[in-house]
Amino acid sequence: MPLKAFTPSLPKHFCAALSLGLALGGLPAPAAADAMRDLPDFTELVERVGPAVVNIRTSEHVKAAQGGPELDEQMQEFLRRFGIPVPKRNVPRGGGGGGGGGGGGDDDDDGPQRRGVASGFILSVDGYVMTNAHVVMGADEVFVTLTDKREFKAKVVGADERSDVAVLKIEATGLPAVKIGDVGKLKVGEWVMAIGSPFGFSNTVTAGIVSAKERDTGDLQSFIQTDVAINPGNSGGPLLNMRGEVVGINSQIYSQSGGFMGISFAIPIDSAMRVADQLRNAGRVTRGMLGLFPDDLSKEIAEAIGLGKPTGALVRRISADGPADKAGIEGGDVITKIDGKTVERALDLRRMIAAIAPGSRVVLQVWRRGAYKDITVTIGELPDERQAAAGGEEPKSAEKPPEKGAAAALGLSVSELTPALKKELKLQRGVRVEAATDAAARAGLREGDLILAVNNAEVTGVKQFQALLAKLEKGKVINLMVRREDVVTFVLLRPNR
Repeated sequence: MPLKAFTPSLPKHFCAALSLGLALGGLPAPAAADAMRDLPDFTELVERVGPAVVNIRTSEHVKAAQGGPELDEQMQEFLRRFGIPVPKRNVPRGGGGGGGGGGGGDDDDDGPQRRGVASGFILSVDGYVMTNAHVVMGADEVFVTLTDKREFKAKVVGADERSDVAVLKIEATGLPAVKIGDVGKLKVGEWVMAIGSPFGFSNTVTAGIVSAKERDTGDLQSFIQTDVAINPGNSGGPLLNMRGEVVGINSQIYSQSGGFMGISFAIPIDSAMRVADQLRNAGRVTRGMLGLFPDDLSKEIAEAIGLGKPTGALVRRISADGPADKAGIEGGDVITKIDGKTVERALDLRRMIAAIAPGSRVVLQVWRRGAYKDITVTIGELPDERQAAAGGEEPKSAEKPPEKGAAAALGLSVSELTPALKKELKLQRGVRVEAATDAAARAGLREGDLILAVNNAEVTGVKQFQALLAKLEKGKVINLMVRREDVVTFVLLRPNR
């Protein structure tokens, strides 16, 4: 007789055990129970840490929009759910204002308000609160609501846009505070939990695992990647380990739809606390700066310049009169260590230098033309706003390019640098490309480029450049250090065969 004929007569608890056993790969009931006991239980963590998680509400007084299209209510609600301020037109008092972000009847005399909802957590019993900087940026008023429904108007102690960390202060004592965890002990695959206010629903708990550590987004800050469900309103809330310690601040999600798609990012709490300490002590964050523009090394370039492994940061450009310029760092140098600590790539260099206090002296190990060199640099201070690099006019030379020689065989016509051009560009060596065809053009060289070195040998002038090329083994790839405007790079030139 088929199994389904027996099923109705079986006891309910037996059916449930059978279903669980099948779901767990056919395990018998005792084994299934053991497996259930091995799953994490977050209830104790929520009871212990939940009271230290707060809801943050912000408002910003804005001028009424003058003309222009008005967003429909569905779009306004979508934006509000993401904590995005919604501009509104003036609505006569008592008139039919919009939905959930505050209608016309709630507006102050100064005009409409933009509202946002986010999360945060209490750092200390005397009322310091941490959240994301983007939560409070531009806000005129910030309110913090505790789990016991008490609400406080908060003062923004400081907000650092680069790290996306902000510290608030509320006038209260004896508050429940979080414990700070050790990010260094956090492991990929470890269970983690988030508490926050997604879409305005306060005290919402979600859980998952650590998907990756030190995930890069191209800026000064790396992130903890998790699959914990994070949505608009979770911003600024804590990411907790299974010991109930904060290991990160939920900050970003990766999404193509605007909602959670299984990838979320949290700011490591050790980085956030360094920022928070500076905000509490000085109200602002200072970071170190070298005054140069680094880039990653390719395997081909690393081998061509004799470095071997593509480790280090290639100096593309030097800021005039910056710390690197004053210390003697040159374009084309590869920075491999800072005070003995290895620099794996350009982003490592930026982050390591940013973490050093301005005014400190550090020793940089650089790879320059086939040899290591130690250079001492006094670290400068990174300005609050990133400065755009200034462009320059293409260098000109009145010298007529030579018609023959080893350079011509590579499709190159070069000329001497005039004294005026050397002074203008702060160069002591090199030749200028007047024309590039054949192999030189295929390598990407063009008129106006400055060739500074050939296979790690300095170029001092046209005659010496021709002699260097003549000595090279025919058919071998030639490594040229090239400056284009104020950017230095390496070009691999493959001769015609």
